[in-house]
Amino acid sequence: MMAIETFRALLLGFTVGLTGALVPGPMLFATIEVSLRKGWLAGPEVVIGHILVELMLSILIVFGAASLVGSGAISAISVIGGLALMVFGLLTVRDAKAAASARASSDASGLKFTSNPVTLGLITSVSNPYFWIWWLTAGSALVLKAHELGILISVAFILGHWAADLSWFTAVSGSFSRGKALLSQKMHRYILYACGIFLIIFGFYFMLNYKSPAQLF
Repeated sequence: MMAIETFRALLLGFTVGLTGALVPGPMLFATIEVSLRKGWLAGPEVVIGHILVELMLSILIVFGAASLVGSGAISAISVIGGLALMVFGLLTVRDAKAAASARASSDASGLKFTSNPVTLGLITSVSNPYFWIWWLTAGSALVLKAHELGILISVAFILGHWAADLSWFTAVSGSFSRGKALLSQKMHRYILYACGIFLIIFGFYFMLNYKSPAQLF
């Protein structure tokens, strides 16, 4: 039973993580720019910087928030997190066409003050408002609910989340280092539509089942 729950948490973390990774932002543009200069390894290195920030946040959530807040507060966070997931999903669907087009015309020249991919990953993460909104609402809610089933489940969810980032940005850097785009704008747009719909449905489901974490993971 524990193995099944762990796998489900890993898969959920990967799926939710991929919905965020696919949305163009500072980290994607930095990855594209540095990949053209440094090759495919730039993608994984950028993700390492991103993971360092999320590792700190995850530790604070699991060992800090979980021990300081009561079940009522966790329930409130879960409802807010579910609403946030639905909002992120709606925004993803609404902006899918523009986001796919933005990828093709990205300009990361403002990030050339450093050529270290790890540093770029860290800087583009902490400077992105979407990143903080996500972790202060949906991200923290998901991690806390996973933690209710045990530390192993929360770790599996976080590892799945990181696996999604690593997979996508490695694919992006590998593609752009060879001078071609990984996905057509049309395909990227359709994937974003699918991700947005998934977030809307899961956010609604999350709110309905926030008192039963076993039904979520």
